[in-house]
Amino acid sequence: MQVLVRDNNVDQALRVLKKKMQREGIFREMKRRRFFEKPSERSTREKAEAVRRARKLARKQAIREGLIAAPKKAVYQSGNASTAGGRAVTRV
Repeated sequence: MQVLVRDNNVDQALRVLKKKMQREGIFREMKRRRFFEKPSERSTREKAEAVRRARKLARKQAIREGLIAAPKKAVYQSGNASTAGGRAVTRV
C-alpha cells in the first residue's frame, strides 16, 4: 500500500493511509488475528458473515425493486445542540 506525502504534510498522508487501511479491512484483520481462532470458530464466523452479506444484498435488491421502503435518512440540523457531536439528528 502506498501513500504520497505532498508538501511535507505527513498528517494528511496518515489520514489517507488510515482510510485506505480501513477500506481494505486491515484493522479488522489485525484485531481478528490478535488471538488464535480455532478452525471451527473460523468456519462459524465465515458462515455468519456470508449470511449477513446475503441478507444485505437481498435487502438492497428488495429496496431497488420497491418491495420494501428505503430506510429513512438522517438530516443534520445546525444549532446549539450538544448531541451527536454538536449536531442534532432528525430522522425524516
